[in-house]
Amino acid sequence: MWHMETSAWVVAVRTIAVYAAVFLGLRLMGKREIGQMTVFDLVMILLIANAVQNAMVGMDTSLQGGIIAAFVLLAVNRLVSLIRIRGGRWGRLIEGTPTVLVKGGEFVEPALRREGVDAEELDMAAREHGLDSMKQVKLAILEVDGSISIVPEGATVHRVRRHVRQFKR
Repeated sequence: MWHMETSAWVVAVRTIAVYAAVFLGLRLMGKREIGQMTVFDLVMILLIANAVQNAMVGMDTSLQGGIIAAFVLLAVNRLVSLIRIRGGRWGRLIEGTPTVLVKGGEFVEPALRREGVDAEELDMAAREHGLDSMKQVKLAILEVDGSISIVPEGATVHRVRRHVRQFKR
């Protein structure tokens, strides 16, 4: 329990590598997968966690090995969060960008295919916003969190090119 089979720096490097691989895998899954988590997605995440545990600590089952892996995961996650908040090119790479799915009441087919969204999902989102058909939709945007924003026809869209900064008290 107290004797580490693997040195601390090896556990740290392996943990960072596993974090990067899992992050990349989840990022490649797309916005809809993360934003609309199902029971199947939860099961997959739990199984991934179990599968990569040995990859992080190797044969080490010591308390210290587990604590080192946990602290490295927390530190790397905090670093990624700070990079994402700072924005810029790296922030967009980490978080992604919104995707226009409907423009002027017409589907943007390449975007729908790329994001894995079908017409039924967009119809449901329009109904949730009180609209009867896609013809009433000026814009439908798949946000980076997986939600679909709807701008109805006749609504005014203001274009703002300023960055919103987070203020802490």
